[in-house]
Order: sequence, then C-alpha cells, then structure tokens
Amino acid sequence: MNNLNIVNLETCFDEAYNNGARYVGVKIQMQGFEKPEIIVNQVENFKTKLEYYKKAYNQDLTLRTFNGIKIIGFTYGDTFDDIESDLIKA
Repeated sequence: MNNLNIVNLETCFDEAYNNGARYVGVKIQMQGFEKPEIIVNQVENFKTKLEYYKKAYNQDLTLRTFNGIKIIGFTYGDTFDDIESDLIKA
C-alpha cells in the first residue's frame, strides 16, 4: 500500500476480479473519528463501487466534497479475515 492513489485503487479492484477474489476492503479515515472505517465490497459490486470511488474521490483518494475523508488503505481477499489481516492487524 505504498502508492495510495486512485489508479492503484482501480488496479486493486481489477486484480481482485481477475484473481477470483470475493472481497475488496477499503480503509477510510474520517475527521472526528478515533478509528478508520473498513468497508468490504463483494465481488458482485466491484464494478459499480469502483465507478463510485472514481467519481467521488480525488487522485490522492480524498473525498471530493470534504477533504476530511480519505482512503488510507485497500486490499482484496477471499475472507473477512484476509481483509482484517491486511487493513487492521497490519
């Protein structure tokens, strides 16, 4: 997760789909919250969710309408444990 930008988020979704992964996890930091939020997207929603992220977030993964919300991590996997391992326990 060294290169956190919209292009690499798109690559994550593409790799997840091409590798048959069931989930893409996205870690979001929000101003005023102590801990980040983890959103888990199911394979059936990959295309639509990626389109949403590309419209809603800037190149640097800050929300276009409020820079106090930013994507700070993403990964894919076959289980919630995979996502947790990469985004919470890492």
